[in-house]
Amino acid sequence: MSTASAFVFDWVFEHARRSPDAPAVGTPSGWTSYRELAGAVRGLASRLEEGGVLPGAFVTLALPPGPAAVASATAIQALGACAVELNRQLDARTIEEVLAQTGARHAVVHLRDVEVWAQLARAHGFSRLFVVAPAAPSPRLQALLQGIDWTWVDEQTPGGGDSAWDAPVREAEAPALLVYTSGSTGAPRGVVQTHSNVHANTEAIGSYLGLTSADRALSILPLFYCFGRSILQTHLFAGGSFFFDHRFVYPKVVMEAVAEQRCSGFYGVPLTFELIRRHVDLRSIALDSLRYVAQAGGAMSPDTIRWAREVFAPAPLFVMYGQTEATARLSYLPPDRAADKAGSIGRGLDNVELRVVDATGRELAPRAVGELVARGPSITPGYFRAPAETAEILRDGWLWTGDLGWQDEEGFVFLVGRAKDMLKLAGHRVSAAELEHVLSEHPDVREAAVVGVPDAAGQEAAVAFVVAAGDASPDAGELRRFCRQRLPAFKVPREIRFVRELPRTASGKIAKAALREGLDDAILEGRVEAGSRAEGG
Repeated sequence: MSTASAFVFDWVFEHARRSPDAPAVGTPSGWTSYRELAGAVRGLASRLEEGGVLPGAFVTLALPPGPAAVASATAIQALGACAVELNRQLDARTIEEVLAQTGARHAVVHLRDVEVWAQLARAHGFSRLFVVAPAAPSPRLQALLQGIDWTWVDEQTPGGGDSAWDAPVREAEAPALLVYTSGSTGAPRGVVQTHSNVHANTEAIGSYLGLTSADRALSILPLFYCFGRSILQTHLFAGGSFFFDHRFVYPKVVMEAVAEQRCSGFYGVPLTFELIRRHVDLRSIALDSLRYVAQAGGAMSPDTIRWAREVFAPAPLFVMYGQTEATARLSYLPPDRAADKAGSIGRGLDNVELRVVDATGRELAPRAVGELVARGPSITPGYFRAPAETAEILRDGWLWTGDLGWQDEEGFVFLVGRAKDMLKLAGHRVSAAELEHVLSEHPDVREAAVVGVPDAAGQEAAVAFVVAAGDASPDAGELRRFCRQRLPAFKVPREIRFVRELPRTASGKIAKAALREGLDDAILEGRVEAGSRAEGG
């Protein structure tokens, strides 16, 4: 049973009253019940308040996944403050930019990262640093934090404050989260997500997945990534349970955990399923508890989608689409339409309206390609302290997603690429995604990424980065011939480079900026040839 409140902390408190001993959050180390989680939230809120956190403040959060991370973010929101959840792998300079932008003077961090945060606390005049650690403070830790106002938080029992503390009435339109985008196309930006944004998206996702208190999800995705956080939120809303498992360097171990924990749902990005396909024999694992499997975070290859539908059956696969600027989810493809709508991201959620428009915002006829725009209660009010960038994506109440695509006569959306990922080849506008799709159809190619770079003549050239499938040794000339059989000559990549792996952002998306960086010297040396020739070996 879900709750009608717009606030995550109310969901936790309500389920703690209804089913106090029900499991809420689990890790390979064990489970935390709703009663324990609610106690941790109240206790942490009390300690944060004592440490000077006020309503409207921004509090940075950099913790490994687990009960302490969930309780900390929820406690921050219960105080009326905004949680700024960061990737623990961020460099100090990027963190400093976030601190300067938000004015955050409180942080909840893990013992393993305390040296970096001690320096940041001194440089930025922190009011209080909260250090989550598995054991009582050591003399070394105390010496390291000398001169800093700090509080120790027990990682196993993160409450420790006033367990009777209760949240006052809060404003649903206030910021709940500030989520920084991965920055694959530029500098990271803070996306504001209000309590009402989170509630609207959570309720809609839970509705189409049919989530109840009996559901248990396993996720390998980080909480600073909106997809990962949405999985947690939907299960807290329903009173279900959520199992964090970040041992995905061993995919088989994680899939065995799905079976051992009797999970009803498993979630991943395309790379998740590619790694499972390559390294795990799912026939050896009893996955009969699975009620569904869900994928988002980018386009998955048609071949992998077919594989996933086969190996996870009878559990259906939900292909989903969304953006941080939409809290998490905008659309999904109902599994019963997978066959006749293959390649589609589906239709909008019940509370989301989708359109395909031209550059002026005029809605286009079915099957005409334009930019996908969205409207609904989960759309962000904007980027934090970035009015110009906000005005670019929010126009007349519509979110301009930056994704190009078309709708069929039934409203199903098919994406063709990113507006900023279009190439101009021989005077023609070409989607990089189209070239990547063709290359990925070759049996010797596991995945491909295409970027556009200027050649020696000032024209744009398509350069493809290819990862071979298994033990295959594809030949560049053969791949170009394969492309020429399926594409006009001007679309065939000028150059094909083979790499062991494609660089990824923290959320698992291909980092094309990193691919382009390695091409600068090649362009200067003339190794990316001038002209529009698509032939060659």
